[in-house]
Amino acid sequence: MASILPADPTLDEIRAALAPLIAQNAAFDGFGDAALAAAAERLGIDPDVARLAFPGGGRDMVDAWFADIDASMAAKCPAGKLAEMKIRVRIVTLVETRLELIAPYRESLRRALALLALPTNAPHAARLGWRSVDMMWRLAGDTATDYNHYSKRAILGSVYGATIAVFLNDESEDFADTRAFLSRRIDGVMRFEAWKHRRAARKTDRPSLARFIGRLRYPGR
Repeated sequence: MASILPADPTLDEIRAALAPLIAQNAAFDGFGDAALAAAAERLGIDPDVARLAFPGGGRDMVDAWFADIDASMAAKCPAGKLAEMKIRVRIVTLVETRLELIAPYRESLRRALALLALPTNAPHAARLGWRSVDMMWRLAGDTATDYNHYSKRAILGSVYGATIAVFLNDESEDFADTRAFLSRRIDGVMRFEAWKHRRAARKTDRPSLARFIGRLRYPGR
């Protein structure tokens, strides 16, 4: 498998190549030296060099794995494919694609989330979660730059986190229970977004008391 790397790979290239292999071993060994050594051996990489690619240890290994999932999701959901869908279907497709990519490694995901749940890793966990939902919204075509940029990502983050909690314990065929849960949550989000748009439209048309008082004080303006 060493051929997947160039002759003189950078640490970034080594990290990207090792990340999915580490995740395969993490179900048994966790995101630590044992999983890293096994992955390095498969690629023919010196273990010491492999450790240099992950200076933050297990936390960096999880980071690299999640980045690999993000990249795989983007590859499976090209812009042309998503453009043909309504926004709700785009988001559902992106989340379900992530779940399909992670499905073979649910135990590794449990290990990753347990590691990120440590108090010292809380800021890192928040950054990784935000990075993933931000990519999903960008792939879905979102271009908002106002407060909606943040509210959309915060809401999707809560939906995705809740869906993962169901997914980790879902024994239904083809994760039917998880898919149904996700569909219900997304429906709730879409109803909320529709309500926000209606409310914003009403506020735009509503008479402004401040404007009225200003005209009394400064007639003709």
